[in-house]
Amino acid sequence: MADPAGLAKRVIANVERAIVGKRQQLILSLVSWLCEGHILLEDVPGVAKTMLARALARSIGCSFKRIQCTPDLLPTDVTGASIFNQKTAEFEFRHGPIFSQVFLADEINRTTPRTQAALLEAMAESRVTVDGTSYRLGPPFLVIATQNPVDHEGTFPLPEAQLDRFLMRFTLGYPTLEEELKMLELLQHSHPIDELQPVVTADEVIACQKAVREIYVDDKVRRYLMQIVHDTRMHEDIGLGGSPRASIALFRTSQAMAALRGRNYVLPDDVKKVASAVLTHRIILRPESRLRKITAAALIDDIVAEIAVPTLEERAAS
Repeated sequence: MADPAGLAKRVIANVERAIVGKRQQLILSLVSWLCEGHILLEDVPGVAKTMLARALARSIGCSFKRIQCTPDLLPTDVTGASIFNQKTAEFEFRHGPIFSQVFLADEINRTTPRTQAALLEAMAESRVTVDGTSYRLGPPFLVIATQNPVDHEGTFPLPEAQLDRFLMRFTLGYPTLEEELKMLELLQHSHPIDELQPVVTADEVIACQKAVREIYVDDKVRRYLMQIVHDTRMHEDIGLGGSPRASIALFRTSQAMAALRGRNYVLPDDVKKVASAVLTHRIILRPESRLRKITAAALIDDIVAEIAVPTLEERAAS
């Protein structure tokens, strides 16, 4: 039987052998994967964005590929291309790095929009079309992209349509003094990420993804999360609010958060835990609001705080 909570404990314990102080971000990453979504890690250089993605991939018994995005990267460098075989006098398709179960696109905003768009079909439909032929990507398929939001020289900001394909976007932040001291201790002789071994299999992940969809969501909780998305469309500081896709994303991630907490039903607190990571990149602030230094995360927090939390009867775990 699928056990999302047990899977999460094993993966988190394994990753924390190499990554210090990122428990909440690890939980959000697992929530996204169990929803069959994709992750955008956005933060300044040197805070372990790439290391977190590599550690997560190493903890799962899945194929893993990584590309470093640069301005001269071509779409075929991601998807693959048809190469002429002189022996057979026919074209053969050579698979690109996207044909992996965990795909890491490092510094995605440093590659051109054309190459960024090559990821769109893969992220939305788990398939790639090259020369008119479609190729399925094997489950469980996860894209983890990183980007630096501070240095904009030579970058290509992701368009709204591309941002919307990421189920979650969140930051890592600086470690505390104690966490950084522990990090130095771990790194003294070698990087511990090189010693990480898989602790769960791809089949376990797929089983947990199916189990998450069976998590019960009460009508009151459905209305609660819908009210959050609806209020983003009505807020005076927001020019464009969350779409129906945002509602679906909030619904799915709430189910996964409940599953990781060992419950078979969703509580309003589960919705609160994922609201910011799911919605901040799906809203567009008004220009005058940005001038007043208002952030999307602060607005989502305000909206959630203003909505009355429904009361539910406790359900017995099955």
